[in-house]
Amino acid sequence: MNDKFEPRAQTANYEDVWLVAGVRTPFADYMSVLSGVSATDLGIHVARALFERTGVPASDVDSVVAGNVAQSSFDAFYLPRHIGLYSGVPLGVPALLVHRLCGTGFETILTAADQIALGKAKLVLCVGTESMSRNPVAAYSHRSGFKMGQVEFKDFLWEATLDTASNTRMGETAENLARHYGITRPEVDRFAEQSFERAALGWSSGFLAGEVAGVTSQTWNLEGYQARGIKLPRSVARFERDEHVKTSPFDVLQGLRPAFGKDGVQTGGNSSAIVDGAAGVLVASGSYVRAHGLRPLARVVAGASVGVPPEIMGIGPVPAIRAVLAAARVQQRDVARFEINEAFGAQYLAVEKELELERSRVNVHGGAIAIGHPLAASGVRLTTTVARELEQTQGEFAISSACAGGGQGIAVLLRRAA
Repeated sequence: MNDKFEPRAQTANYEDVWLVAGVRTPFADYMSVLSGVSATDLGIHVARALFERTGVPASDVDSVVAGNVAQSSFDAFYLPRHIGLYSGVPLGVPALLVHRLCGTGFETILTAADQIALGKAKLVLCVGTESMSRNPVAAYSHRSGFKMGQVEFKDFLWEATLDTASNTRMGETAENLARHYGITRPEVDRFAEQSFERAALGWSSGFLAGEVAGVTSQTWNLEGYQARGIKLPRSVARFERDEHVKTSPFDVLQGLRPAFGKDGVQTGGNSSAIVDGAAGVLVASGSYVRAHGLRPLARVVAGASVGVPPEIMGIGPVPAIRAVLAAARVQQRDVARFEINEAFGAQYLAVEKELELERSRVNVHGGAIAIGHPLAASGVRLTTTVARELEQTQGEFAISSACAGGGQGIAVLLRRAA
């Protein structure tokens, strides 16, 4: 394992950029209630909910930045444009798609911050959206026909977990970290049990409900253009709670088989859940916030992205967090809350050990093991959640962060609005 690498971070500081508000769909289990809904339509739903909740007019938006990792419909090329148009953003406003694998949601926010800092926009709609259920079964070599015995349609969702540079699946990178840091299966299962417990408490306390906009069957009309919308299964009138959050005791988790070799520590129970969902935020300039009397969630202080060796991709939050703190000249001890994506239990624990994090300040309302990881949506969810936690605790600084397949890390530093 190559752990002697030199991180080369891209960082940026922001003086007057604000996270106004955020909202998300409930996250649905793989092939469940949202499996018939495209990522585009999930994104439209959260964008419309965001405008409705905040009272910020869609007509004020200067830019749309959307993130999506795996195309889930034949009109996926148009995803950011359609999210803008069908949520009420003016026809003349441009839209952009960004992609940094598991860091994509964070990238929507940092791209918006860049646009505002450059004077290109005052108000940006950011949406991360993913339908894991609608990942295609695909073939890339058959346009010219088939050769006898060489028909190669494959499950894109499974094949995409293999990094062909290092020849490691994402779960195997977590196993590499487990061996390097001496992380045991009981440690990983205890952490997963805690993630589920915290998420369940997050729902029973009402905290997680505060960031969720329930999904119903609906139609959106756009004058002069085709209508589109969401159609849920007949038995579902409204979907409004994260589906994967459930009681998961240690003894049950211990009974699951390892997913990546018989001596591995990762299982389906202590890895991030495969779910469908979307999340959106509004990012604005200080001048827009003050002119409209808005009370934002937090100020976007800085962002950082960095590369790490592909075979230990899960360590990415470590150099990203260090880089964003250094860029802003903030001490780690001054960060009240962290939200670090739980791609895999061992991956999170490696980050925790390396940064010497206090568990009481991290993922306090559960993480992706319990709630799920809809790739492009996760960064937007994590950043919204940690901003709301700042407000709840009256802490000063917060960080959201994640690793990304291929060997990257990304982090966003927030400061509580006064």
